[in-house]
Amino acid sequence: MTKGRLKVQLACALFVGALSSAALAQSYPAKPIRLVVPLAPGGGGDLVARLIAQRISEPLGQSVVVDNRPGGSTIIGTELVARSQPDGYTLVMATSSHGINPSLYKLPFDPVKDFSGVCFFATSPMMLTLHPSVPAKTVSELIAVAKANPGKLNFGSSGTASIVHLAGELFNLSAGVKTVHIPYKGTGPALIDLLGGQIDMMFASPVPTIPHVKSGRLRAIAMASLQRSRAMPELPTVAESGFPGFEAATFFVVLGPANMPAAVVNRLSTEMIKASQLPDVRNRLSTEGAVVVGGTPQQAIAHIESEIARWAKVVKATGIKAN
Repeated sequence: MTKGRLKVQLACALFVGALSSAALAQSYPAKPIRLVVPLAPGGGGDLVARLIAQRISEPLGQSVVVDNRPGGSTIIGTELVARSQPDGYTLVMATSSHGINPSLYKLPFDPVKDFSGVCFFATSPMMLTLHPSVPAKTVSELIAVAKANPGKLNFGSSGTASIVHLAGELFNLSAGVKTVHIPYKGTGPALIDLLGGQIDMMFASPVPTIPHVKSGRLRAIAMASLQRSRAMPELPTVAESGFPGFEAATFFVVLGPANMPAAVVNRLSTEMIKASQLPDVRNRLSTEGAVVVGGTPQQAIAHIESEIARWAKVVKATGIKAN
């Protein structure tokens, strides 16, 4: 085959590919889309998934069905999507577990290579919250108390190796202190004991915690985000309190199987980013303590990679094991 003929064939192949991509973009979606939430109904991931589904169904011209598939620390539902056809009809709402699990389990999928990024929708930063009996009103004061009483302060979590647990361990490592982890079966029981003074502090989700802070039953001293929260703008961040880059937040990233057509990814991403900018969506999420990102497919994958690296360091340094 001559070089000239080869060039012509390559050009034709690229032209046909471009036509096929354009046709696919026009015809997609031709049936309902399933958005898998690998968590039980009612949590943050479920809330964000349903917001997205409601707002993109009309512009896409097809219903987006939320399918809760809890179990296995989100691994069961996530694997289902990783193994599905990369046609844009099966997606997954990835949350903090997607960034933590690689350090704890031998996964049946690669958390990055087996997925296509679609949209980095939002984050939900943790709030460093104390029982009022702890004599500290700032991060620096808390560190001073912890250093003066090594091993005496404790912090609760929603379970071993949860984002709440790892946030507490990241604080220990960053501040050079030793506070003792007390795991619970869920955020609710931990919050009850924090209110009762059975535990001293917790990196808590703002949603159930803010009302108790406003009533004076709990004391919030910092947000574990890089910017201050719209829900609690008076609170400094841990980062601005002397620990640059400190961040501990649940993220909400939509992924699909690897090798999804670019035209399909772009269509989905465009509609999700538009949805993230809607005033009612932004207001709803801000009242829940979340921060809208509206990030691109590339930002979605980059954030997951950074979270995997962040929590791998904490797991390695502390020797945390999955239950």
